[in-house]
Amino acid sequence: MISLSILFQDEWLVAIDKPPGFLVHPSDHPKADDLVAMKILRDQIEEKIRVIHRLDQPTSGVVVFATNRGAARKLREDFEKRRVKKRYLAMVHGHPSKEKWTCHTPLKKTPDAPEKTARTSFRVLEKKTQQLTLIEAFPHSGRFHQIRRHLVGSGHPIVGDFRYRDQNLCKEFGEKLGIGTRMLLQAKSLEFCHPITRNRLVIEAPTDPSIKHLTKS
Repeated sequence: MISLSILFQDEWLVAIDKPPGFLVHPSDHPKADDLVAMKILRDQIEEKIRVIHRLDQPTSGVVVFATNRGAARKLREDFEKRRVKKRYLAMVHGHPSKEKWTCHTPLKKTPDAPEKTARTSFRVLEKKTQQLTLIEAFPHSGRFHQIRRHLVGSGHPIVGDFRYRDQNLCKEFGEKLGIGTRMLLQAKSLEFCHPITRNRLVIEAPTDPSIKHLTKS
């Protein structure tokens, strides 16, 4: 039986470290081999799970669920109104010329959709060999694939991002680095006020093993 790493749990909330490749909730077009975190966690803790937010399937890291209807409603509102501070780690191609920068490029979900404002702040943590850089990303809006697309636009795509970078290059680089087909983007932490107690919570995941491996190289 698959079990998930629980980072925080009380009578209202439960947060996990979502592995890469897992869906947060069932897909609109489910497959027999889908790994769905919501369902696995429900069976693991034997409680009803309420989805609050989501991560892309290839992204690892912190996901928080509610086990209480009132907590779910309040926390969803906090996410929608951008009261939750999100911190991501990403290993990207190239060495950025600036140590800090903010991308304001508007984004649209589909070619026919209207553009919407988007803002992401970035900070260099460590420049590595093989033209790789570990960065922090702080999204201030919640557009579709926002961090991934802003990094591509900045000239520093995420390692293993098969959707926005040439797939053959991703495979070649993944084999060279020993990370396979992984995309190296992690939701490292969430900071927010607890929807019931109103205490400030910081929930943080251990650094993704594949990212950690490359920071030691």
